[in-house]
Amino acid sequence: MDAMARLTAIVGGTMVLLRRRSAPKTHAIGQTPAIPEAKTQGIMTLKMPSAHGWEPGHLPTVAPGLKVNAFAEKLDHPRWIEVLPNGDVLIAESKQRPRPPRSFMDRATIATMARARAIGDSADRITLWRDADGDGVAETRTVFVENQNQPFGMALVDGTFYVGNTDGVVAFDYRDGMTALEGPGRKIVDFKPGGHWTRSLIVSPDRTKIYAGVGSLTNIGDNGMEEEEGRAAIWEIDIASGKARVFASGLRNAVGMAWEPTTGALWTVVNERDGLGDETPPDYLTSVQDGGFYGWPYCYWGKTVDDRVPQDAAMVAKAIQPDYALGGHTASLGLCWMPAGTLKGFGDGMVIGQHGSWNRSTLSGYRMIFVPFENGRPSGPPRDILSGFLSADEKLAYGRPVGVAIGADGKSLLMADDVGDIIWRVTDA
Repeated sequence: MDAMARLTAIVGGTMVLLRRRSAPKTHAIGQTPAIPEAKTQGIMTLKMPSAHGWEPGHLPTVAPGLKVNAFAEKLDHPRWIEVLPNGDVLIAESKQRPRPPRSFMDRATIATMARARAIGDSADRITLWRDADGDGVAETRTVFVENQNQPFGMALVDGTFYVGNTDGVVAFDYRDGMTALEGPGRKIVDFKPGGHWTRSLIVSPDRTKIYAGVGSLTNIGDNGMEEEEGRAAIWEIDIASGKARVFASGLRNAVGMAWEPTTGALWTVVNERDGLGDETPPDYLTSVQDGGFYGWPYCYWGKTVDDRVPQDAAMVAKAIQPDYALGGHTASLGLCWMPAGTLKGFGDGMVIGQHGSWNRSTLSGYRMIFVPFENGRPSGPPRDILSGFLSADEKLAYGRPVGVAIGADGKSLLMADDVGDIIWRVTDA
């Protein structure tokens, strides 16, 4: 695999240099983004920094008026965060597992992901971290649940704790203050595993339903749409009956979800398709309608047809245009609503953890951003909260942002960093 990684770096570096000459100079961001015309890539751009981690004393760059510290350290690929009512912080530790490559390009992609520590043995556990003295640093760690199947999303509802594994949702009995779940749990819904493997969870405001993000198996339905059935969607699970249905579809990889309190709408961040250029199409932040279809794989950003895909005119005709573009290949994963007053200088809006690109000539993402909202809608350009996760030459990643959550005190922001193996905490300076 080391030899393949070196070969990939050489070939990929050549393609990056060639494509950088014609790469767009601006990012496709906002409600009315300028999205360049698609350019199909015969050999897909492969560019990802090597995982490096943080040296002692080295911290992410934080927005003016704020400060950052490590809330928890020495995790094993922390991905998602759930803050319990008593202030305990739960962290899902998991990663993509290696699989046999199906082609040379697939082999090259796997080698690149391995170099970035984005693929490998998965810890398959959720750990509980407790900051008993309230100083912003967790003192104790316990294993909350282990031997799961790539756990990611978490939710607590009325004495039941739910875990979003890649193959479905498992429920456990929960008592206030528990530091470890008991028993094997019970499966309440099955999902097709693998592919875009993360299964994020969010509870409805009335506490009667759980919504789960289930990503596509492939980039653009490469193995046929039968294998994609039930994927590229957000599912709704009725807690009382256990019945599950597709709530919205055509969302290639909807990961983080959040409720916007003014309208009560569900919002999500979506990772769009690869292989059409640095900024084409952009990842996006959007509200999600019950029964809505958002284009994948037939089209993107509304009704822009992807001519690599066997077409369905009826599906294109009903595709909904997303609300807010986040730039090409930012890998926007984490999402939470941050009310005004949480951090100095920031009003109401959405916080997004951008894991960072691999399919573009100049890297994008690798930061935690804030999108301001007014009257239930995005109202301005994004602002950095945390940055500095990349070396200046883009060869090293000190960290990669993933899940985000408001701290139990309501005055802090937590972010999972799966390369630094750290949970960062941002507060007023």
